[in-house]
Amino acid sequence: MALTLNTNVIVFLFMILGTWASLAMSRTLHEAAMVEKHEQWMVQHGRTYEDQAEKEMRFEIFKQNLEFIENFNKAGNRSYSLSINQFSDLTDEEFLASHTGYKLIHAQSRISTTSFSYENQTEVPSSLNWREQGAVTDVKDQGSCGCCWAFSAVAAMEGITKIKKGTLISLSEQQLLDCSTNGNYGCNGGLMNNAFEYIIDNQGLTSESNYEYQEMQGNCQTQMELVAQIQSYQKVPRNNEEALLQAVAKQPVSIAIDASGIKSYSGGIFDGDCGTNLNHAVTIIGYGSETDGTEFWLIKNSWGETWGEDGYIKMKRNADAAEGLCGLAMDASYPIA
Repeated sequence: MALTLNTNVIVFLFMILGTWASLAMSRTLHEAAMVEKHEQWMVQHGRTYEDQAEKEMRFEIFKQNLEFIENFNKAGNRSYSLSINQFSDLTDEEFLASHTGYKLIHAQSRISTTSFSYENQTEVPSSLNWREQGAVTDVKDQGSCGCCWAFSAVAAMEGITKIKKGTLISLSEQQLLDCSTNGNYGCNGGLMNNAFEYIIDNQGLTSESNYEYQEMQGNCQTQMELVAQIQSYQKVPRNNEEALLQAVAKQPVSIAIDASGIKSYSGGIFDGDCGTNLNHAVTIIGYGSETDGTEFWLIKNSWGETWGEDGYIKMKRNADAAEGLCGLAMDASYPIA
């Protein structure tokens, strides 16, 4: 009996050891696969690190981001998908600190807060894409400078210039970064309205080719040919997606959003987790609906073409909250040419 008992115990112990070994092997293989994916990602995005310690730290962040993305997509219960991208070795906090830049710092505004020229606009198309009208330039990349406010303002101005003048010109964000300093703080944040104020006072803006983007604030260059002008700008009534629709039906519109949930967005209609802590500026360049009836805004971002849907994001339209999904209806404005 004792021999039988001992044999059973030994078999049991071997089974436990085998299970542990299998789990250890599985973990080792998983870790090796993660390391390989990180190495491939580094090559793809040209990422290098200062030393081995930084590389190991960034690998852990990359692994956590990738595991979250894989689990999210595997669940398959949302209307959008995630993927690794150029931001995948950053924490959410690092990402928001370095790649957004909407900052609610007000300068004195010359416009009436009640002015909204499109309030009687009752006939609007069921869908619209200003790209198809030739009123949207290629997606740009603000990099690690927090000047989304400049890219949002420029995209809206490029749109209305094409609509009114018939010519699409890529305009200069760098001019705003260097010269629009009344209520804007370069890579440390700003507001589209303050950018519009500068353009009005300066009697125009030069082209991207004349004043190229440097991803940092520099000295204001004043001897530049001005290729586009605006007369004024207006605010869309706050927390009113119907008014926002009226405006977008006429031209691209600058808006602010809470970007806390979109770092790894790769496609579909975003309806995810975000609040109303506005921290990023983008530009609505259209709207529409999917075959299942889900309505969306089509939004141009400034994180390059490798992010999202070739640099764009679809965000759910007519969300339950009055302020719109991620606060997109809280602070919208548009230039008047």
